[in-house]
Amino acid sequence: MRAGRCASRSVIRACAAACLALALCACTSLTPREPANVADAAAAGAPFDIAGRLSARRGTDGGSASFVWRHEGGADEVDLATPLGQTLARLTGDAAGVRAQWPDGRTVEARTWDELTERTLGVAIPVQGLSAWLRGRARAGTPGTVERDAQGRPAVLRQDGWEIVYAYPDDATPKASRLTLRYEQGQPAEVRLIIDRWQ
Repeated sequence: MRAGRCASRSVIRACAAACLALALCACTSLTPREPANVADAAAAGAPFDIAGRLSARRGTDGGSASFVWRHEGGADEVDLATPLGQTLARLTGDAAGVRAQWPDGRTVEARTWDELTERTLGVAIPVQGLSAWLRGRARAGTPGTVERDAQGRPAVLRQDGWEIVYAYPDDATPKASRLTLRYEQGQPAEVRLIIDRWQ
């Protein structure tokens, strides 16, 4: 029984890391790298409501989950669930702080996403970047580069030690349906996202 609980905790930890880190290679040639610009960073703040599936691996921990993520202005709410629909955790954050809540009522609060992930996962993860990276844009504040495919869409983005690779369902769709995020510094991590719904 104890082994089962430990495995369950590892899955929850890995899935939470994936969403906090929260976001597949395109089969087209890449144009030269271009620096991320301020307009891209500003556009990254636009609201969205997405749902999908993720798998994550960090060290020896790994897991998968479904997610619903609502982002508006400076506020984020991420619900994580098992593939069968059982709630794993709710993660929320705004200017007042960030928090993680589990189904058993346990809650952890912090001032920033970095602080929360450091306390709950043992490593600070740049969550503030993920909402921009989902849309193929670098977040404001640190250098980043974007490589584009033959259609001009983001194909590979590099920032904050992360590499994000985008895949699209066809040549006409402007938004990526699959993303692979890799972090090779310190303890390597990989997150794969499949986006089923964009709003």
